[in-house]
Amino acid sequence: MAHDELRPEDLYTGPIDLPGMATLDHEETDPEKIEISYDEARYPARPRRLRPRDQFRGGSVRRIKTDPRTANGTNPSYVEWLVRQSMLKDADVLARQLAGQPAMWRNAYARPDARRAIATSDVWFTAYPISLITRPGESFLSALGDEALWAAFDRVGITAVHTGPVKRAGGIAGWRETPSVDGHFDRISTEIDPAFGTEEQFRALCDVADTHGGSVIDDIVPGHTGKGADFRLAEMGFKDYPGIYHMVEILPEDWGLLPDVPDGVDSVNLDPATEKELEGRGYIIGALQRVIFYTPGVKETNWSATAPVIGPDGITRRWVYLHYFKQGQPSINWLDPTFAGMRLVIGDALHSLGELGTSALRLDANGFLGVEKSAEGLPAWSEGHPLSHAANHIIAGMVRKVGGFTFQELNLTIEDIRDTGAVGADLSYDFIGRPGYHHALATGQTEFLRLALTTSIELGVQPVQLVHGMQNHDELTYELVHWATRHGDDLYRFRGSEITGSQLAEVVRAELTEGLTGAADYNRVFTQNGIACTTTSLIAATRGIARLDDIAEADIPVIRDAHLLLCAYNAWQPGIFALSGWDLVGMLTVPSNEVADLIAAGDTRWIERGAHDLLDVDPTATRSAAGMPRGRALYGPLPAQLEDPESFASRLARIIDLRREYGIATASQVDIPEVAHPGMLVLVHRLDDGDPEADARMQVTVLNFSAEPTEGTVRSEQLVPHSEVVDAASGETVGRVDDLQSFAVSLPAYGALFLVLEPVEPSAE
Repeated sequence: MAHDELRPEDLYTGPIDLPGMATLDHEETDPEKIEISYDEARYPARPRRLRPRDQFRGGSVRRIKTDPRTANGTNPSYVEWLVRQSMLKDADVLARQLAGQPAMWRNAYARPDARRAIATSDVWFTAYPISLITRPGESFLSALGDEALWAAFDRVGITAVHTGPVKRAGGIAGWRETPSVDGHFDRISTEIDPAFGTEEQFRALCDVADTHGGSVIDDIVPGHTGKGADFRLAEMGFKDYPGIYHMVEILPEDWGLLPDVPDGVDSVNLDPATEKELEGRGYIIGALQRVIFYTPGVKETNWSATAPVIGPDGITRRWVYLHYFKQGQPSINWLDPTFAGMRLVIGDALHSLGELGTSALRLDANGFLGVEKSAEGLPAWSEGHPLSHAANHIIAGMVRKVGGFTFQELNLTIEDIRDTGAVGADLSYDFIGRPGYHHALATGQTEFLRLALTTSIELGVQPVQLVHGMQNHDELTYELVHWATRHGDDLYRFRGSEITGSQLAEVVRAELTEGLTGAADYNRVFTQNGIACTTTSLIAATRGIARLDDIAEADIPVIRDAHLLLCAYNAWQPGIFALSGWDLVGMLTVPSNEVADLIAAGDTRWIERGAHDLLDVDPTATRSAAGMPRGRALYGPLPAQLEDPESFASRLARIIDLRREYGIATASQVDIPEVAHPGMLVLVHRLDDGDPEADARMQVTVLNFSAEPTEGTVRSEQLVPHSEVVDAASGETVGRVDDLQSFAVSLPAYGALFLVLEPVEPSAE
């Protein structure tokens, strides 16, 4: 039965004790005394695979006087229904059944360990559920657990799958669910969304991955939820639920300060004047350091006001709540006396690890977990806050405690990445080099990329700590937070002169915008955050191609070469290498008119999320099962590619083979030297698995980001004179390190070399 076909009375599957409520047909109720609680004795010893939702099955409908169709706090059955599907309740059930178990003490958990995480899986496939084309009637999770797909992954060298968010997301309005407002990153439940499959299919995926020596990575969102049962209960002022969120109750005498909420919506974003007024009256902490996703008339502040909501106690309330991102993503409060937000997030994490069988978790937007009022006239402290560090330590420590690891998506300064990673997540998404290598390709110059990489090492973030990603579901981020904020007034040497960090950020953003969207009509700017594009559409724009239809078969080999160059950059340095289905098949952006309804509110990222068919399971499909239109794939499905030794996937496999053969993933980066040609990049590594005392060989990655062949000299004080320089791909000796610790190289357009230095024996000298 479809959810919208349910009658309200069909939704009540068991009683919940309601002290103060009538239990007999003719008893009167006192709305002032309504309180819902659970009998602890109802929860038996933990089964082998806990399913928190199963704790609520069975029982009978409690007879009540209230109209069962009413969807507000005056209807105890509606409140029951919300509680039964709330994440906080599931978290409490799970916590009780894990507490005191010996499994909670078997693993070290205090310190992050990037190399241990990398040893688990070092090349990741990042999936996006709504964009994968499956067989007719096949779920996303079943398709991801297909043996044929994992056989193809084996040949390419992929050892882990990051599923993307697959749990229920969006919101609840009355008795019905509302759709996600942010690609399922507005989670409202621990349940798998039926649109993507079942818990059994998720566990089967984990089992298939395990038989191939791989693992599965899930997501948690420690910064916010959607407007699901937990938020609706919070609006009602029910029990601990308001403590989950950064939300403040506004006294009725001050409701006149709040904007009216029109019919059909449940909240309205505050304008800056109202934000300031509420701050002045002591309700909220006011403006934050940034308004992410700023859009005039849509999101001008990080605060929104709710409509009036009646609670089980009969009191009608209005709230103002914080949301760093979209209005449908209320922010979690990590330092509320109830610790309800912490309980919710930890419960979600343990469900993924202990019940679904994942090995790791991505922490989405985990740098925004603490806010604090600043001095008068200054924005509130909301980035790099110590509470974020503490909360991340708790999350990551709990995950390590049960044997998993975490990686964080933290687009803040390098110091923030360093400090949060010192005790928190084991790995961090590479927001440091990612805009840099895109800029290098767009301009044919690596100077900014080299500056970013050297700055990272100087400030204590080694590449082994990073997840070096190709395209994912997000935009090409060019906020350049490190340069534009904390270091905005610092001076940097760039292109022969000194400029400030904020000027540097402006230059890089302007050049990326012009290079990728100036002439090309198929890439789009996304708010103030970056550019919506795929890797191949980015490359096409740097080649001067103006329209999608202008990309001909003759253009594909050059696009493929540039794409493989970017793969080599990410794969031939320490850390995780991650790529998506859009990368594997060479997906272009979809025409904007095909996703017009999705981008109408300004979220242009939908053009880069075209549907793709990895295994050619449904060649006639024009859309994914979720409705995403199929994009143009320049390289084609994996089976056909793997039969062609010159295809993208086959050549990618050779890049990954070299990465594995020489252990570059856990090596130490020791130098990023100056270069003889502006389009060159040189990375020098010790193949020491992180042991500085080891007797290790040196490895040199040399890349050409320009569209022309180039020759130059590699020089580094880390090179041992008289060592032979061996091209690891061919096994040929291509040079020798001279007494000036240098050697010459030549590369084709978009060329990449993986060089290993072999010391010459004294007798041979």
